[in-house]
Amino acid sequence: MTDFKTQINESRRAGVRRMKKSLPRIDMTPMVDLGFLLISFFVFTTELTRPAVMNLYMPKDGPPMDLGESMALTFLVDQNKIYYYHGDWKSANIHSGVREIRHKELKEIRRIIEIKQRELDLTLKNKGGRDEMMMLIKPGKNASYKDVVDILDEATISLVKKYAILKLTPEEETWMKSKI
Repeated sequence: MTDFKTQINESRRAGVRRMKKSLPRIDMTPMVDLGFLLISFFVFTTELTRPAVMNLYMPKDGPPMDLGESMALTFLVDQNKIYYYHGDWKSANIHSGVREIRHKELKEIRRIIEIKQRELDLTLKNKGGRDEMMMLIKPGKNASYKDVVDILDEATISLVKKYAILKLTPEEETWMKSKI
């Protein structure tokens, strides 16, 4: 009798099939959809939030222009304080018409502007009404940029047609120094 030798391969076992290793497939469709959604979102939001520019008209150098006393509303801004008065400086200072805005509240500034506009609407001699009001903003040397911009914003919200930024007169400047 002859010996029959069979060689058994250790790496292969009987009854076990070797699995095919396939590369994993990743479906990128949801990722592409998300990318396009994010791109469109950022495009729309940047278009909606464009900064608005406000026109600021400064007076020309030259002789001063007369302004009706009843149409003027002046804000004095200096070192975290805001004062206001109606009409011209001399009569407001004599009659203690210069008042301080407490705590620099924006609602208070808007209320003062609206009261002046209603007053001009009710007077019969002003045919233009509220459109004839001239708002003067006079920042001092120590005025903050934020306070001036806040007053300009309130003028825009209240639809003030005429406004200007002017220098303080020497009388107003000495009065402001006495209040600090």
